[in-house]
Amino acid sequence: MVFPRTLEPTALARAAQLPVVAILGPRQAGKSTLCARVFGDKPIVSLESLEARERARNDPVGFLARFTDGAVIDEAQRAPDLFSEL
Repeated sequence: MVFPRTLEPTALARAAQLPVVAILGPRQAGKSTLCARVFGDKPIVSLESLEARERARNDPVGFLARFTDGAVIDEAQRAPDLFSEL
């Protein structure tokens, strides 16, 4: 069963206006599901993956440069230096 996400239109509108959109909330609230539905055309990178997390931590600029058309970065708090580069 697919539940409609009331924030879908807001997320799309903000993404059209801003270069970066952060979706925050408690654990297991549906943030990743929302991002996959709204931004499913973008690569989805989870920093739960040790390999991805290490790349993001060791070279935040290079990590972000790979996504010229945008990306969903799940668990971004695991590489805090990314926020300085965004």
